[in-house]
Amino acid sequence: MRLPMNTSLATLKPSGIRRINALAAQHPGCIALALGEPDFPTPDVISAEVTAALDRGDTHYPPNNGRPALRDALSKYMDDAGLAFSADEVILTDGATEALSATFMAMLNPGDEVIIPTPAFGLYESIVVANHAKAVFLDTEPAQFQIDEDALRACVTPATKAIVICSPNNPTGCILNAASLDAVAHVAEQTGIYVVCDDVYNRLVYVDGYERFAQRHPELRDQTVVIESFSKPWAMTGWRLGWLAAAAPVIAEIAKAHQYLVSSAVSFEMDAAARALTVDPTPMLKVYRARRERVLAALDAMDLDVVEPAGAFYAFPSIKRYGLTSEDFCIKAIKEANVALVPGDCFGTEGHIRLSYCVSDKDLDEGLRRLSTFISTL
Repeated sequence: MRLPMNTSLATLKPSGIRRINALAAQHPGCIALALGEPDFPTPDVISAEVTAALDRGDTHYPPNNGRPALRDALSKYMDDAGLAFSADEVILTDGATEALSATFMAMLNPGDEVIIPTPAFGLYESIVVANHAKAVFLDTEPAQFQIDEDALRACVTPATKAIVICSPNNPTGCILNAASLDAVAHVAEQTGIYVVCDDVYNRLVYVDGYERFAQRHPELRDQTVVIESFSKPWAMTGWRLGWLAAAAPVIAEIAKAHQYLVSSAVSFEMDAAARALTVDPTPMLKVYRARRERVLAALDAMDLDVVEPAGAFYAFPSIKRYGLTSEDFCIKAIKEANVALVPGDCFGTEGHIRLSYCVSDKDLDEGLRRLSTFISTL
């Protein structure tokens, strides 16, 4: 008789985003406005560092947390952005996904609770549940995807261990304003909960005045974990490189989880990672900004309500008027219009769809045209 597997994992479903992309792949010529992956190649100056590393035989175990020179570079990079973490408070990870996994593995005990403002990337819930903890969802839609302090307080219980925030947000592209960041800080200060900041889109911002939580509230550094990634700003999704930073007592525990999860990031990518930090992603940002403007204009012409994205490369329009679930809407769009989008229920918010504009201009324009024609038939 086969014994049961991890009962927490048994409750989880495979990624809805990947499922939609798999369905789209079954329809020849389908334009996928679904996956959040830059359509640019990694800049040559970054890739060249890997070639050089392999040529000199850099294929052996590196230090678990990353080479000292790279951690120094990451510390300086963050300091330039107003976030003060020493090199010893930084860990190079196998992408932001592993950074989140190591953080929650180190942080959570069975029965702990993590507050997840929705809409949110489904990975957060999956990692929390896999660690035998409970995800508690805070619906931000009534507040235009901002965090209302009273609503946040209503989610807090004696079991609350952390809140995870993402700004710019996936899937909305919205940026948490000062009032939202302060609401999180007030609650964290009074309760002692951790603030896990998924800042992977912090270099993809289209407005002035953007602040990160750790930048605005350095007084809470002992309770803050900052997670970043090379994937989005430098088009390095396949490299699986990211990093995290936290105060020394917290980083020491996360380092244990990181060590036992993956041992280390890839040795021959580390010089390339350091090189990436010196590359200005502004040229790609300018392209995304132009695409955002075309998306917003197209959604307006379709009369689809949307909270204007201020960062990342997504829009999250409402489709409530059509009387379809977001799942039904997206499946119907694939089958009838050959255009793929992600259902809002994949992010915990029904009645919306996520549209990604990190695709070629040609595909974006054709995808928007197909979406407009599809909507006209509903």
